[in-house]
Amino acid sequence: MRDLKTNYFEDLQLFDNRVQVFWATVLLLGLFALPFMVKSYYLTIVNLMAVNVIVALGLNLLVGNTGQISLGHAGFVALGAYTTVFLLKMGVPILIAMAMSGVVAGLFGVLLGIPSLKLEGPYLAIATLAFGLAVTIILGRVDALGGRMGISVPKINLQWTGLKYDTSLYYFIIIITIIAVIITRNILKSRIGRAFQSIRDSDIAASAIGVNLTKYKLYSFAISAAFAGVAGSLWALYLGFINPTLFTFILSITFLAVVVLGGLGFVAGSVMGAVVMTFLNLQLENVVDIPILGSIVMKFSEMFMMPDGVSNVSWVFTGLILILVVIFEPLGLYGIWLRVKIYWKRWPF
Repeated sequence: MRDLKTNYFEDLQLFDNRVQVFWATVLLLGLFALPFMVKSYYLTIVNLMAVNVIVALGLNLLVGNTGQISLGHAGFVALGAYTTVFLLKMGVPILIAMAMSGVVAGLFGVLLGIPSLKLEGPYLAIATLAFGLAVTIILGRVDALGGRMGISVPKINLQWTGLKYDTSLYYFIIIITIIAVIITRNILKSRIGRAFQSIRDSDIAASAIGVNLTKYKLYSFAISAAFAGVAGSLWALYLGFINPTLFTFILSITFLAVVVLGGLGFVAGSVMGAVVMTFLNLQLENVVDIPILGSIVMKFSEMFMMPDGVSNVSWVFTGLILILVVIFEPLGLYGIWLRVKIYWKRWPF
């Protein structure tokens, strides 16, 4: 009975019990101690995971909690990245540049959300896809932003930390990611989050109980795009150089795959999906070098794929993983975690 909430204030608490406080503390201590335990290479991997977590949080608000679809989130990430680079070159502080990146992406999210008021399903997916493709094409034609050749990203001033630049950047990205997780969790516990979920479950029922569909659908697109814009800002700092070819349709599909793998509608699922998918993508890039599995992949590629198909084998594995998740565990990695937790609570019975 202790797990049941008896008032609304309990639902607003950041942690439900002391066990969650303990493990959250352990995780935070581990993250902040990581730079003193591993090499810089592993910090870059965690940075990429953290950036993908922010994108996944925003996309999950849109897809998992509001029931809308987006195949153009790479466009919002690109807007955030280029806005940050442009402002940094003008001497704007990084926090202001990052905030403006979120605002710019959010405004474009509102513009893209307007068609969502009339479009659903595959029609909305095509509209968002067209947006993502249009953004990369337009950015590639702007000479002031480097055109197709790309543009270098100025290093931000982190000397005041007294740490190496890589370590300081790692802490900066991790802190922003933690803030994004807390904001997402609070949104879902608020009136806005409940309105999102009611729209996802039934537009008609939500409208009947007084939910303003127009307002909350636009809110969902704006917030989701703003998260992507902030992630794009961090991604630009992480890469040090950006060009339009980075923000492809494949990147948008990857973001959607992250959300599905982690679990639609869950904050923890967004984090799990981003971490696991990032790790898998990095490992599968060198799948040919893995003993036994590498030779099997080579033979499979020779028999069923084009000569250069080995480079696309990672997408075969990614697709296979998503198919298995949809068939056997629709709640994704978060669903598996729930099963494990319930099992240990009932053990040994």
